[in-house]
Amino acid sequence: MLSSNPKDSPLGVQLLGCEDKFILKALDVLKRYKFDILDFNAACPAKKVVRRQEGAGLLKDPKKLNKILKLIVKNSGVPVTVKIRTGWDKDNVNAKEVALYAQDAGVDSLFIHGRTKIQGYSGSVDYDVIRGVKKALRIPVIASGDIFSPQLASKMLDETNCDGLVIARGSLGNPWIFKEIKEYLKAGIIIPRPGNNKVIETMLEHLDASIAFYGERNGVVIFRKFFGWYTRGFRKIRPLREKSSRAKNKEEMVKIIELCKH
Repeated sequence: MLSSNPKDSPLGVQLLGCEDKFILKALDVLKRYKFDILDFNAACPAKKVVRRQEGAGLLKDPKKLNKILKLIVKNSGVPVTVKIRTGWDKDNVNAKEVALYAQDAGVDSLFIHGRTKIQGYSGSVDYDVIRGVKKALRIPVIASGDIFSPQLASKMLDETNCDGLVIARGSLGNPWIFKEIKEYLKAGIIIPRPGNNKVIETMLEHLDASIAFYGERNGVVIFRKFFGWYTRGFRKIRPLREKSSRAKNKEEMVKIIELCKH
């Protein structure tokens, strides 16, 4: 997971955990790597993570999170950030409290996803909570959640007054979204999405990169889900998506991608 390209700069590394001894061990491992930002994950809603009191599980115990972050800040040679959610559930929205504990620990900035742990990625983003966190903190606040278009990026900035944006799921199958957002925020210009041929060309390039990194079998399996994301909006695509989910090698996947031209 620490593999990267020299062109990946600035580069952030994210830690997940809840026990001091293992966090210190991870920090020791990281001494051999060059990166610019160390982020701590207190936002992941996955069951296997939360049941270990990691990720979003730490939202239930802001004081424990504060203690962990103090440990990381003390032992990290680079700026430290933390990612949180609005809270555990609708009855326990405590992002402001968690954020103040994080700031007290000495983190340099805070990322916040505008949903609770129980919401996962469903329901709507709570702009009000993000705005409240931004208002309460002295450090930069970077917002996340449902940024699927330049217009939604602009809405997030306007509604929350946040200092920056995280584009996550919005970039899946649409690596052009970063340029789209920059142009829209800078000049109000909406860049047309690339045509199908450009998307196909990008898919083939992505498939080659996936195979080069993971090997043919795993590279193809990992790419399957990206095929679904890239082909959103393609007409009559369902049969090809079903075929792509069974592709076992590069030749099979390339044939399926090429069929998108027709």
